[in-house]
Amino acid sequence: MSDRTPQEQLERLRSSIDNIDAALVHMLAERFKATQLVGELKAEHRMPASDPAREARQIQRLRELAEAAHLDPEFAEKWFNFVVAEVIQHHTRIADEAATE
Repeated sequence: MSDRTPQEQLERLRSSIDNIDAALVHMLAERFKATQLVGELKAEHRMPASDPAREARQIQRLRELAEAAHLDPEFAEKWFNFVVAEVIQHHTRIADEAATE
């Protein structure tokens, strides 16, 4: 039994959540830096903005990771699809900008 009050316990848990959220934001920023470079490489070599075969492999991989981590695989897939849609938009914009130069 904890000797902390419920409010103290709640504040401690929320502080932990806040730290995790901050880490997630920083990790997403790093991910988008990497995908920016991928987009530039694809644009330079006139490669398509999306790669459905890779996306399918990644979805399967992330679903397996989610299951192992006791996270809903459907949620993991939705998150991945959201991120990939944003990445494809960035890659398309980069390609369009490269085509007008």
